[in-house]
Order: sequence, then C-alpha cells, then structure tokens
Amino acid sequence: MPTIMVADDDENIRELVCLFLRNDGFETAEAADGKEALALYASTRVDLVVLDIMMPVMDGWALCRELRKANPDLPLLMLTARGETWEKVKGFELGTDDYLTKPFDPLELTARVKALLKRHRIGSTQTIQLGDVILDRQAYKVIRGQKTLQLPLKEFELLYRLAGTPGQVYTREQLIDQVWGMDFAGDNRTIDVHIKRLRERFAHTPGFRIETVRGLGYRLEADE
Repeated sequence: MPTIMVADDDENIRELVCLFLRNDGFETAEAADGKEALALYASTRVDLVVLDIMMPVMDGWALCRELRKANPDLPLLMLTARGETWEKVKGFELGTDDYLTKPFDPLELTARVKALLKRHRIGSTQTIQLGDVILDRQAYKVIRGQKTLQLPLKEFELLYRLAGTPGQVYTREQLIDQVWGMDFAGDNRTIDVHIKRLRERFAHTPGFRIETVRGLGYRLEADE
C-alpha cells in the first residue's frame, strides 16, 4: 500500500489523520516540522505528503518548495487554518495539488488522498482517456470516436496537462510555466485564449469539461 507522510506540529492532528489513513489501509509516517519531514522523505519511500502551513523550524511553504525540487511529481495535500484565497493561490503556485482548511473531516481527507493518488497514476501515463476521447502524447493526437484530431501543439499540451490530473486546479502562472516554459514573455491571458479554443472544439463532447475556478485558475473535470 502507498505510504503517506503527515507533517504537522500538532501531535493530536497527526495521530488522528494517521489513524484514519491506516484504517483505510495506508502506511503512514509522521513529522513534527518541515525540516524533520525533509529528512524523513530522504530516508523513506513516500507516495504522498499531507503538510500543514504553520509549522516551526521550516513552515509548509518552504517544505512544499523543497519537496517540489526533490520530486516534481510527488502529490502534495496542504492543510491550512485559514481559508483566504491568497493562501490557496500561493499553495498552488508553489506546487501543492490540493488543500483542506482546518477544521476538516478526516473522512474527507482520506477521500482526497485517494483521489490525488489516482490522479497521479493517470498523470504518469502517455495515454489518457476521457469518455470517448483518447489523448495520445507519443503521437500528439486526439482520437474522438472514429475520428483523429490534430490539435496545435500548445493546445494539446494544455489539454494533456489538465487531463493528467483531473480535478486539480492550475493557476495561469503554473500552466504558462509547464506548457510554454519559464522563458515565455507573453501575457498570461494567452491561457484564456487557448482554454476558449479547447472549449469550442469539445463543446459537445461528453466525458469531460474545463471549468474556471474563480480567483484561482482552471481545472478539468472528468465524468465518471
């Protein structure tokens, strides 16, 4: 089973979260601050990290940044005691995949952990299926039913990035960095133009939809 590391300076929260995770069959590892979490990550196989923002020695922001350097694909679930939009945006910009605001229901946390692990498995493949639509990254083509569509390269990369982790929110800045690259000198509203084109191309296609998350960015929602 996957191993989940829980980094939080509140011992009661760590114990509660780990209890629910173990009841669902996960292995767990605990850290009381960011520095301890980094050391534990270096010596333990970890499949996902649940991390609190407010921790001593090294806070969640710094921990998130260091974990992303070590492993860009490691699923991260951030816990915050507040619900301000700027904190969510900062978390997503640093690379967190999802967040929960304290107090939270442990059952919701375990559900989000399972969803993140599933997204990660989808995101690591070269072929993604959304209903009747198949995205083939090796050939850079989209197969819809019996038809093959050739999308412009950046449209394909944008759709593939969103589809690889359905339900995850991406800011415009994240999508620019991951699709266009750090050296892109244009306006980040370029993302809006490409999202509009993708929505028009797949307006009547069941299986998925691209949603705007107000104040944050975009996410792709896949139908069950």
